[in-house]
Amino acid sequence: MALCSGASPKGLGMKPPMLLWLLLLSLSLSLLFWFAHVIRREGSSPVLPSSGLRGYVRISPGSTEQFLDKHCNQCALVSSSGQMLRAGIGDEIDNFDCVIRMNNAPTEGYERDVGSRTNVRVVSHTSVPLLVKNESYYFQQSADTTYVFWGPDRNMRQDGKGRIFNTLLKIAKKYPDVKIYTVTRERIQYCDSVFQNETGKNRMKTGAFLSTGFFTMILAIDMCDRIHVYGMIDDNYCSRANHSVVPYHYYEQNRINECRMYKVHEHTQRGGHRFITEKAIYARWATRHKIKFKHPSWSLRRKRR
Repeated sequence: MALCSGASPKGLGMKPPMLLWLLLLSLSLSLLFWFAHVIRREGSSPVLPSSGLRGYVRISPGSTEQFLDKHCNQCALVSSSGQMLRAGIGDEIDNFDCVIRMNNAPTEGYERDVGSRTNVRVVSHTSVPLLVKNESYYFQQSADTTYVFWGPDRNMRQDGKGRIFNTLLKIAKKYPDVKIYTVTRERIQYCDSVFQNETGKNRMKTGAFLSTGFFTMILAIDMCDRIHVYGMIDDNYCSRANHSVVPYHYYEQNRINECRMYKVHEHTQRGGHRFITEKAIYARWATRHKIKFKHPSWSLRRKRR
């Protein structure tokens, strides 16, 4: 009351500049704590403002829009690479809170190397027929798995003309307890903008398709506090003279080898994945997020764009 009435602040043992400085400091700290709270609440993204798990919508007949609601502390992201052969780390993988796999990568017969649990499976539109072909395994035996499907709008549109979406809708009707989600059009566009921001190149103009690994890594960053990536090689692996020659997929051992596949896709003009470029992007993300690469391990350093 004394200060408001214009009385001297001497009784407080404090000079006016000191009082002003303390008030400004208090205000700054309040703003800082508020900003930190907003950042934690909204979540972080690789490079751009993220829509978080709102980018993944459940396919469920007759229900209202339901977004993916899943959070894991420690995640194992298991590559489909031939690097997993004879790895002998299946038990280690199964001990994580959440195990993430891609497309139709099997566990049966490979448990010793890749583990047996699957909490989340990210699937390309091109792999949907492979899951449907063995639907009793994927949607009955593995009914506790959360499936996240991605694809271009022409296949995933929901107006009756999206061929892959229609297939997934039938699966959702047949197996109503299975958690089936699709990546939204906005999230696909977001991933394109992430690629362009990281490379300086427009994905569509360069004739590239993002890989399932790219969508999986972005989902894992949204969903997991810590990510442990298994079986993924770095962007320089194939240029080393002593690199191991392994199949592109651990479950297709008589097909083209991994490095040859990577090089073909990296340089094709239309319709190829940019596997090597994507690995360089992941290395940069690992300097900003809690991502650790195992078997083979990566020697991380901040890479220039």
